[in-house]
Amino acid sequence: MQNFDLGIFLLAVLPVLLAITVHEAAHGYMARHYGDRTAEQLGRLTLNPLAHIDPIGTIVVPAVMFFTTGFLFGWAKPVPVVPRHFRDMRMGMRMVAVAGPLANLAMMFGWAVLMGLSPLVPESFQFPLGKMAQYGISINAVLFVLNMLPVLPLDGGRFVDSFLPARASMSFRKIEPYGMWIIIILLITGLLGKIMQPFLMLIFGAVNQFMRLFGG
Repeated sequence: MQNFDLGIFLLAVLPVLLAITVHEAAHGYMARHYGDRTAEQLGRLTLNPLAHIDPIGTIVVPAVMFFTTGFLFGWAKPVPVVPRHFRDMRMGMRMVAVAGPLANLAMMFGWAVLMGLSPLVPESFQFPLGKMAQYGISINAVLFVLNMLPVLPLDGGRFVDSFLPARASMSFRKIEPYGMWIIIILLITGLLGKIMQPFLMLIFGAVNQFMRLFGG
């Protein structure tokens, strides 16, 4: 059990909500770009986090995981996508899948900029801003790597699926009902962290290089 610190927890709330909300909205905006307006028609093309929150996946599971393991794991309500509306179905699915993780990657570098600029704010704000930015970097890096794992229904699985021939795609999609169970089992056994760690180290290394531009 992790020692609960309300202040630290509150500093993590905004990065978590932004990471989830912008990720899902990015899927919706990309879907609209390729011709599917389903998310827009259902009110999901918004940066309002309330439209994307899943009570279990966004609140209960992340809280339990954070307090018991220190690892944030959860999910939002997936943005509805109707592939038959796409002008180019394969390209549409491919770009919609990758839009969310790329949004997390962009937010990660945005938080890195804020961390680099934190010494310029009044001293009383430096620690909370720096800590919030640190959470923003970590959360978005984890979400990027996690979502790009080639397992359905994760974005990485859908991205891979968009390149597969029809027969191979049908076989690959058979794992989708078990995909989240696979991820949960990998998490419980500690294998998920081992799989993700090399990619996270690579990303954090890139962030460190980027922050040197700001003298961080």
